Amino acid sequence: MQNRLVAAVVTSVVAAALAVGAGLGIVAARNATPEQPNVPLVHFNND
Repeated sequence: MQNRLVAAVVTSVVAAALAVGAGLGIVAARNATPEQPNVPLVHFNND
């Protein structure tokens, strides 16, 4: 019974650590990508 409780606690802690690490990794990846310029590919000249 004690081993199951320890295993459940360890699993929960590892899962929480992975979730936090994944979240930080996503934020770091989003901040690492440069801002894309908003330049239109097609220009329509209304003369």
